[in-house]
Amino acid sequence: MTTRTLTRTVTFTKPFNLAELDETQPAGTYTVETDEELIEGVSFHAFQRILTLIHLHARAGRPGTSQTASVDPKGLDDALLRDLLPR
Repeated sequence: MTTRTLTRTVTFTKPFNLAELDETQPAGTYTVETDEELIEGVSFHAFQRILTLIHLHARAGRPGTSQTASVDPKGLDDALLRDLLPR
């Protein structure tokens, strides 16, 4: 199987929550990686998403400690849309 990794940054202007995370995350810019796998047997190149990761910021009191979490891409997109709404 052929896989590819797409990397992008997302910015939250307000603290946010995702179902997979135990704590509210601070506003800021985050790196998101999405792994996609080539779908075999079709007459054109098509990929399906198999994994989405978000790289979280180090927490206060734990400098230098970073965390990466697997997240639902739909939940991430929904959180980004909520971030655009006025408070």
